[in-house]
Amino acid sequence: MHDSQARRRQAVTASSPFTCVLDCRATLGECPVWSPQQQTLYFIDIKAPALCRFDPATGALRQMPMPEQIGSFALMRSGGFLAALRTGLWRLDAEGRVMEKLAANPEVHATSRFNDGRCDPHGRFFVGTIDETRTGTAGLYRFEAGRLTKLAEGLMTSNGLAFSPQGDVMYHADTPRLSVFRHAFDAATGTPGKAEVLATFASRGPDRGWPDGAAVDAEGCYWCALWQGGRIRRYAPDGELLAEYPVPARSPTMPAFGGPDLRTLYVTSARVGLTAAELESSPLSGGLFAMRVETPGLPEPEYAG
Repeated sequence: MHDSQARRRQAVTASSPFTCVLDCRATLGECPVWSPQQQTLYFIDIKAPALCRFDPATGALRQMPMPEQIGSFALMRSGGFLAALRTGLWRLDAEGRVMEKLAANPEVHATSRFNDGRCDPHGRFFVGTIDETRTGTAGLYRFEAGRLTKLAEGLMTSNGLAFSPQGDVMYHADTPRLSVFRHAFDAATGTPGKAEVLATFASRGPDRGWPDGAAVDAEGCYWCALWQGGRIRRYAPDGELLAEYPVPARSPTMPAFGGPDLRTLYVTSARVGLTAAELESSPLSGGLFAMRVETPGLPEPEYAG
């Protein structure tokens, strides 16, 4: 038995190493982003809709209502936020107030919204859409210097965006297709290359779970939340499954590294889509969870503007 298999088996049978640090009962919590300047964690509730600020030192939560569903966001180097709302990309001030529309969602707003997004190490914002009709009309985009460029099409739910420590690999998932892909990444132009499969997932059975949001650590390993799978997985850059950690929520949505040393792994989760029986067996669903890890994460890049 390989060491990685032993670690995985042990992790699956052990009690969860995660602690619920905020029982916020988010309908669809997502996109945790650590601010090293403020030593606080921002995240969203897509369905509320709201941008949220959590102070781990005090336990205080502040919710900033959004005018429409928010799929992701990035901190801006100039201050405030770049927010991917349903109908477009908007600039928000530091208090979460909507200030300026920067780009429109080029897809049909009635059936498409912006979803998972983050900046690459050069400060370009990458964001995908979700096709609510599941007909494959979603895409992946790059936003830079006021211009939105389509990079991929034919998707259903663009997800799992992350970049390697060296900035030469981009990771991306299409959730309903149960796959995470690895792309060689041209950092000079912000262009991903041909997709190669990093990992595949199961829609049923004991290994059930759909790939959702993700983060990369300082060793280049890919941490992925399993929607409806109740687990976080850590993959080596070559796709080997290194570890698996149960989360006390049925649908964890995205991990992020935070804390002064970037060795606290935060995980958002959701309550949407769960039955009454599932909520009874997993009452902390929708909460924010955290555990300490050995390998630190990477600082989250800010949007360059």
